[in-house]
Amino acid sequence: MRHFEQDAPGIGEEERLRQENQELRRQLTALKHGEELPQTLWKPSWITILAIVLILTVVVVFAFLAGYLPFLKRTTAIAAEAHQQETALPRVEVIEVGRASSSSEMELPGNIQAINEAPILARADGYIGRMFADIGDHVKAGQRLAQIDAPELDDQAVQIRANRDQANAALEQAEASYEQGKTDAELARVTAERYTRLAAQGITSKQDNDQYQAQLQSKAAAVRALERGIAVQRANLAAASANLERAQKVASYRQVKAPFDGVITLRNVDAGALVTTGSTLMFRIAQTAELRIFVNVPQTLASSVRVGQRARIRVTNVSGKEFTGKVVRTASSLDPTNRTLLTEVQVPNNAELLMPGQYATVNLISPRVSAPLLIPSDALIVRGDGTSVAVVRDNHTVHLQRILAGRDYGDKLEVISGLKIGDHIIPNPSDVLLEDAKVEVTLKNAVPAVGK
Repeated sequence: MRHFEQDAPGIGEEERLRQENQELRRQLTALKHGEELPQTLWKPSWITILAIVLILTVVVVFAFLAGYLPFLKRTTAIAAEAHQQETALPRVEVIEVGRASSSSEMELPGNIQAINEAPILARADGYIGRMFADIGDHVKAGQRLAQIDAPELDDQAVQIRANRDQANAALEQAEASYEQGKTDAELARVTAERYTRLAAQGITSKQDNDQYQAQLQSKAAAVRALERGIAVQRANLAAASANLERAQKVASYRQVKAPFDGVITLRNVDAGALVTTGSTLMFRIAQTAELRIFVNVPQTLASSVRVGQRARIRVTNVSGKEFTGKVVRTASSLDPTNRTLLTEVQVPNNAELLMPGQYATVNLISPRVSAPLLIPSDALIVRGDGTSVAVVRDNHTVHLQRILAGRDYGDKLEVISGLKIGDHIIPNPSDVLLEDAKVEVTLKNAVPAVGK
């Protein structure tokens, strides 16, 4: 009986296979005879269905674990970080307040000009005969620049010299007449005195005495007239001599000369050109061995400018080179139109690297006894209640300290009052920074001193 139960499944399987074999034969026979096969539906077994369900379950579980677990881990990390940020103190950088440099420096624009510059105009009428200088030539004082041809000036000099000789001859003639008049007057005096004694003795008549007394007075008057004549002739001679001297000077102006050492910056005439006294510009000469720079100092800085104060000069087209000059004079009053103090700075230019007409940047340097405190400009907080800075106290709390600001240098700012050396301030503070807020501090370098 046990053997039959064991073989029964085998007999059933054999029977099933035989039936399938017969079915296949029948279908082949039907195909051979052109008959249509009956359509049969595939019916999976329960094992196949169970396998498919298990496979789908495994895929779904694996996909769930692969997507959800990283998402859960990420969400947990973000929540932990957010909680840490909520509970942690904000970290800020602070700067220790320091003083500015012991020397004050202000940077201003300036215009370079020659220390001496003069136009050279014609002082004699005529034509340009020769030219001895041109643009860019370095000349010495008294050096000949041009020659003006004017023959009529020589003729005038000859005529004036003749007039002077005539005046001199007339003076000599007047002096000779004066000597003769004095002799006649002396003879008349002696004769009058003799007749006075004779008349007193009754030797001669009173009429003769009166006649000789009148002659004495006439001769004395003639001598005085001759004296005045000599004075007139001397004046005429002086006038003639002055005219001659003037003519000689005008004749000397035909030689156009340099008034001082310098360089020719303009030549306005050529050989053969007609020039007129006082109206024809011939040359322009500039003294460039030393230059002057005019700067306009604003009213707020005018009180710090002193004569003798040092200055550093920079010119854009002379890169890498600084020039040293000094303040030589100021206008001592402000221009009412722009409220600035006109200041003159002189700078040596022996190397001729600078030229008149250039634009320069002038840094005026002056020592100061008490240098102000200095903070970065971005540390300033400007609100409706005034200007302040964020100061971090020793207990790491923020205090908005009111200050009085001084000069502004762009990236840095002077503080007149409100801070002290060693205070720690927050550069570029946030707008949401509140009073007494707790912060975590990181110290940066102190504010570097500047020479301003």
